[in-house]
Amino acid sequence: MSQPHLRTVVVLAAGEGKRMKSALPKVLHPLLGRTLIGHVLSAAAPLAAERTVVVVGHRAEQVREHLAEVAPQATPVLQEQQLGTGHAVRIALEAVPEATGTLVVLNGDVPLLRAETVAALVDTHEGAGAAATVLAAEVPDPAGLGRIVRDDAGQLERIVEERDATPEQRGLREINAGIYAFDAARLREALGKLSSDNDQGEEYLTDVFELFVSAGEPVAVHVAGDHTETLGCNDRVELAGLRRLLRDRVNESWMRTGVTVLDPATTWIDVTVTVERDAVIDQNTQLQGTTVVGAGALVGPDVTLVDTAVGEGASVVRSHAVGAEIGPQASVGPYAYLRPESRLARKAKVGTFVETKKATIGEGSKVPHLSYVGDATIGAQSNIGAATVFVNYDGVRKHHTTIGNHARTGADNMFVAPVKVGDGAYTAAGSVIIADVPPGAMAVARGEQRNVEGWVLRKRPGTPAAEAARRAGENASDPAGAASEGD
Repeated sequence: MSQPHLRTVVVLAAGEGKRMKSALPKVLHPLLGRTLIGHVLSAAAPLAAERTVVVVGHRAEQVREHLAEVAPQATPVLQEQQLGTGHAVRIALEAVPEATGTLVVLNGDVPLLRAETVAALVDTHEGAGAAATVLAAEVPDPAGLGRIVRDDAGQLERIVEERDATPEQRGLREINAGIYAFDAARLREALGKLSSDNDQGEEYLTDVFELFVSAGEPVAVHVAGDHTETLGCNDRVELAGLRRLLRDRVNESWMRTGVTVLDPATTWIDVTVTVERDAVIDQNTQLQGTTVVGAGALVGPDVTLVDTAVGEGASVVRSHAVGAEIGPQASVGPYAYLRPESRLARKAKVGTFVETKKATIGEGSKVPHLSYVGDATIGAQSNIGAATVFVNYDGVRKHHTTIGNHARTGADNMFVAPVKVGDGAYTAAGSVIIADVPPGAMAVARGEQRNVEGWVLRKRPGTPAAEAARRAGENASDPAGAASEGD
């Protein structure tokens, strides 16, 4: 039985990315749920490498902090001076002297690279017993990219950077994707022979291919099936282009699993999101983070969900939610805002211009419109009247409000926490509730109405309101006259 291959992954992430014109290192720019380097590490993950080394340089501490979050098993290695890709890989190998077998080198700014393509590159390399294998691609416009130069037999002869290429070589459209597989032992020896005698004064990793060919060592080329996988990112324009390509790939993937995406051009779904069968995603919708959309749910139009779970058959329209749970067949919006720890049970409703935070809304309960529900628990089958505010903050601490089952609260209520409204209780419109309401009681907490007769005629004479009041008074005192006046 053959022994399993030992593998090491090296990710090159030391560059500044000057054309990004950003305080953020290029590899940390976000793209649909992951950073650029996060996408690359994800593509390499199925290799189950024994070790992963990330070469850091520009703003190294920021990159290290990010790696600690997304890939704690990776080892960051500092390249203090960026002296070329060959120099970077040599530093990486010095950090893992025990590395043997296959060494995979990836650039940290190729977020569209698929795991399947990385696996196929490694399979080609290991199957051929090659000293080195390069991932290549046929591109429509090779400007600015290194070229694959083959001999008359179609075998790899060398890889040449565009700035060092002849006019004939610049006409080639097969390019070097900057992604490689090497035999670690043979690579160590070759790296010691690299020269910086080139236009950039750097050690090119690609020069090891020519060294291997000259020494009669076997080298190989694996051509990617889709050249867009090999696209890197040098500025914000290219980043936007990659974002569009990834959006289309993600949307197509979900549609092929049975999800309806009504307008793919305006639908942005992070790669970390899950959408179940028969869900409908309407236009202008963004699904981000760890969001999960259940089967048959309707999300959109004009919805942003971040780290939010949407239950089966639920509806979310023109709303924003962060860290919320929306139960099966629940309804949200339009124009609702669910803040973290908002939880809607089955068939609950949060309606128009409603904001919730740390609120649990029971099965079948409704907060239909114009309300704020914070730090609260609402039981089942209760109704919260319009323009209700759960007053949860006393200036120092937050307090909790509890509304029971089958309760009915009036419009324009204030619940000054901590307070409890019992099962089946009612509260009158305009009430400020500062004490507990027993089950089945009606709470009335408002001032007694007082009418000051004739106030408008005395205080606002000559106004349209005064004239209207005068006519109303005359008509009230002479009903017959009022009828004849309309004849």
